[in-house]
Amino acid sequence: MNPEEIVTDGRLPGNIVPTHYELELIPSLDEARFSGRVVIDLEVSGSGEEVSEIVCNAADLEITEVGLSIAGRTESASFTLDADTERLRIVTGSPIGAGPATLSISFTGILNDMLRGFYRSTYTDGDGSHVIATTQFQSTDARRTFPCWDEPDYKATFSATLVVDPNLLAVSNTAIESESLDGDGRRRVRFARTIPMSTYLVAFVVGPLEATVPVEVHGVPVRIVHRPGQSHLTEFAIDVARHAIEYFESYYDIPYPSDKLDLIAVPDFAFGAMENLGCVTFREVLLLVDPERASQPELQRVADVINHEIAHMWFGDLVTMKWWEGIWLNEAFATFMETACSDAYRPDWDVWTTFGRARAAALDIDSLRSTRPIEYPVITPDDAEGMFDTLTYEKGAAVVRMLEQYLGAEPFRDGVRHYLRTHAYDNTETRDLWSALEYVTGEPVGAIMESWIYQGGYPLVSVEETPEGIRLSQAQFTLDPPVADDRLWNTPIRLRTNLDGVAATHRVLLDSPTLVTPNLGRLIAANADGVGFYRVKRDATDLDGLTSDHIGELTAAERHGFVDDAWALTLSGRLDASSYTLIAERFASDTDLTVWQALSVGLSGLTHLVDDVSEPILRSRIADTVRPGAVALGTEPGADDSDRTREMRATIMRLMGGLGNDPATIAVCKQLLDHSDPTISSAALFVTASHGDADDFARIHTAWLDADDPQSELRNLRSLADFPDTALVMSILAETIDGRVRSQDGPYLIRRALTNRHAGAATWSFVTENWLQINKIFPSNSIARMLEGVVALDRSDTASQVTEFLERNPIPQGEIQVAQHLESLRINVAAREREIGRFSVWIAS
Repeated sequence: MNPEEIVTDGRLPGNIVPTHYELELIPSLDEARFSGRVVIDLEVSGSGEEVSEIVCNAADLEITEVGLSIAGRTESASFTLDADTERLRIVTGSPIGAGPATLSISFTGILNDMLRGFYRSTYTDGDGSHVIATTQFQSTDARRTFPCWDEPDYKATFSATLVVDPNLLAVSNTAIESESLDGDGRRRVRFARTIPMSTYLVAFVVGPLEATVPVEVHGVPVRIVHRPGQSHLTEFAIDVARHAIEYFESYYDIPYPSDKLDLIAVPDFAFGAMENLGCVTFREVLLLVDPERASQPELQRVADVINHEIAHMWFGDLVTMKWWEGIWLNEAFATFMETACSDAYRPDWDVWTTFGRARAAALDIDSLRSTRPIEYPVITPDDAEGMFDTLTYEKGAAVVRMLEQYLGAEPFRDGVRHYLRTHAYDNTETRDLWSALEYVTGEPVGAIMESWIYQGGYPLVSVEETPEGIRLSQAQFTLDPPVADDRLWNTPIRLRTNLDGVAATHRVLLDSPTLVTPNLGRLIAANADGVGFYRVKRDATDLDGLTSDHIGELTAAERHGFVDDAWALTLSGRLDASSYTLIAERFASDTDLTVWQALSVGLSGLTHLVDDVSEPILRSRIADTVRPGAVALGTEPGADDSDRTREMRATIMRLMGGLGNDPATIAVCKQLLDHSDPTISSAALFVTASHGDADDFARIHTAWLDADDPQSELRNLRSLADFPDTALVMSILAETIDGRVRSQDGPYLIRRALTNRHAGAATWSFVTENWLQINKIFPSNSIARMLEGVVALDRSDTASQVTEFLERNPIPQGEIQVAQHLESLRINVAAREREIGRFSVWIAS
């Protein structure tokens, strides 16, 4: 393979394969630098052609020495480092034949501030400022720490040594094998050899940190690594991790694949967490938590993320995708498994029903012309970075869940076990999982899944009850109906019916435009338990006849799907806003949290579809709709309340005070900011910020700075973007630029401010005025996520400005996501223009 071919397809030549890395790193935290040496055992391909050039990855490093030996004989070698292609080319003095070789490279680098590669994280306590050196290598940033074959299918074993100051904790993927002191007093920490794994899973953390006493789980020592003084925030994470290891060992029927598990809280972290084998890194807010001071969604989020990362130890680390287009399966499956594990951990949380909100987010994005297939070609590092989005995680997980429910939970699990046993320590492609499932179940899994994986979008399933049976029709659902085409899906449908008083669930594969079932009886639900990745449109008489009796027959997940589908139909123009309002009001007596979360989205969306005169009338009507629930739940927790009941109360409080502008609720929320129940104080914080003044802002700003647990810190910070006073919002946004807000949090604070109906336009001006600095200081993966907030800027003049600016200033690593944001913005503008006249008149009448 010549150099031009290497650059064009983005892949390294396959003629040389690493088998083992002996790596030594010496970080200097004070100088923000590191030096190192790597000795790599290689195997030269036996294809018959001799090799005169070795090509691997390296970036942002200074290569100081390269050595090559063949069968113990030293060979001369020269090298060049190409910064553009991030490739180190080593030219040998004489050609190398097939067989083993050893490559040694010495290098130096910088501990950067960009939250990727080997980077600096900082924290401040009573003793001053402290520095941590930590890593984030996914997708293609191991090469910024040591020269390597930085592609997932070049699996190798790793033996790492860290040379550190004696007072610092050093952690890597495996347990410490030995420790000794160098002559200069530094500690040399050698770690055990890893299993074969990809470079993006290698990890190191060095700094003034503490670790909890190990807890043995089936022989695996588990620790939480954290800043000093945070040990009281670790018990929940330990308990979740204990349950997760036990759950996954049972589900996969394979022991935990490494010798220890450290979960590490990092003060500055661009992602949520990272599944480095045995050395999992997290944002502090997603690992450290005091259950007495966290709301139910905050606790569940911590559990979900821990479960997600531990699921990866098998599905992703033990078995890994060959190339980045397959990352969807790693992340989708881990998201599916996190939900299953969390549901087993806390059945009272009803996690699979809650997952309906994640599925809804994926359905929204997949309704766009600018959607993409779940799996698509990946060539460049920017392409790989762009894969980490809602379609990879949430749509992928929803499709996996749909398949599991269609095949049956046990046959599906058995197929997964077969897949993992067959491909342990190796790399796979998507079809390998389908083949394993087909082998176990006998079902045509590949044929079913192909239409879901390799084309974007999903169907709207129209349902009509006829004397012959239930007529099912499918057509692509888009929020902009004219852009739909004639694509079809092999759609697993689960129908819930009642025939002569006997309820039953039926499995149907809709693989054609239209299908008529036999007479199955009266249809109750066309997406039983809400597990299908499609929307449902009942005929008009079904909607007109929507009664409390019919609603009562639906499960919570089905009711959630009904409400969410109705709002999507409204945005797309298939249902008008007044009809949606009436549907929402028929669900006013619902007692399920997830249903009310869907109602919150729709009711909030309605406020964008009326003029200024009718808006107060609409908000008053929303308050009247919510009021019975508010009266029933009150603002104080009951002694026997479940976690979901507590969060339901908080949701109602947010709707009454934040959306309904109910004066009594607003007043009482100001008195509840310091309530001992974190669910109530969290709701009170949102309502107070939404209506607050400068004194409230100062109080919450101080609470952010003084917070001593991660959830309170983030909760207070983000609420500062909700204030109606634009000048106050601009003051906290300024702190994202001057460094007082961590760079990991700044993009999400700006995203929230963009959705503030009072300060959104000013926030957009802030973004454009500080564009270069924002792109310099924020993690690259966060820019497209930050821009998601523009979808709320639904005035046509502002929307035009947003579109023109982003067309002039592209985001290569988030090109598809930004296109989706702009399309969503256009759809919101169109919905407002379509509805504002007739809906305003209807509301006021």
